[in-house]
Amino acid sequence: MQPFTLHPEYRDYVWGGDRLRPGHSPTAEIWAVHENNLVASGPHSGQSLHQLSSEHGERLLGQNVQGKTPGRFPLLIKLLDCADWLSLQVHPDDTLAIELEGPGMFGKTEAWHVLDAAPGARLIAGMKPGTSAQELATAIKDGSILSLSQYLDAHIGDTVFMPAGTIHALGPGLLIYEVQQSSDLTYRVYDWGRPETEKRKLHIDKSLAVTNPQAVATALKLPPMSDGDRQVLASCQYFTLEMLTAKASELTIEPRGLSFHILTVVEGQARIASSENEWTLNRFETLVIPADCAGIHILPANGYRALHASVEQRAD
Repeated sequence: MQPFTLHPEYRDYVWGGDRLRPGHSPTAEIWAVHENNLVASGPHSGQSLHQLSSEHGERLLGQNVQGKTPGRFPLLIKLLDCADWLSLQVHPDDTLAIELEGPGMFGKTEAWHVLDAAPGARLIAGMKPGTSAQELATAIKDGSILSLSQYLDAHIGDTVFMPAGTIHALGPGLLIYEVQQSSDLTYRVYDWGRPETEKRKLHIDKSLAVTNPQAVATALKLPPMSDGDRQVLASCQYFTLEMLTAKASELTIEPRGLSFHILTVVEGQARIASSENEWTLNRFETLVIPADCAGIHILPANGYRALHASVEQRAD
């Protein structure tokens, strides 16, 4: 199979800004890669990523994926523009997702990479040390949860790994790349006084069922990178996230049948070449590389930084 691009989908939630789709405000999220996205290029144009995953299985997904999520594309890649606080929320793990929502549901472990951050931008990543289960339950029920929340300053280049069960929220002024399990199971704990509606409900009981009061996350700084470098930012059983950067060097991705790969340019422009095709990716554009692709070469058109997601665990 050859690499292909997808038609992105947009979400216009109340907290969104105007950086992702100028002229369409609020645009809160771009769903760059999701199993419902339609293929935009190549022989499979017009088919959904879910259809391709079902029809081509291991050829697209890879050996590392097919046995775990057969016929399902396991990751969701988003870009988020946060003009206001997102709800304070928590996600279940795989076991609790099935228990609370039914068979075939995935949990949601994720990682954020900060693409831009206004001065003073912050996020919430877990509870303060020493918070007990009873203190947490009381605070969730009476709406005082912010008093127990752990705030982190956020800076460009930070990466935050967020395991399922961790209460969290992104704050105003952040532009975020997110890789996560392909799940939209979000339990809202607190919504900053916004009116509760059919589309924005609080989920107190489910939040209590899935939250780990000891779970916290830290912001990992991006080390200095030079031409041709690649740096692992986060790695777990569900995904590995790398930063690639080049001004003159050529980099390669060789799937070797193990996993699909997803390449998203976040700065500059990159030229991608496979055995049969070429693509030019501009900022925020994404290419999906199937597991049985022979490999691709990434050439810096004008220098680039790109985030690279796969289900291959790599050493730092």
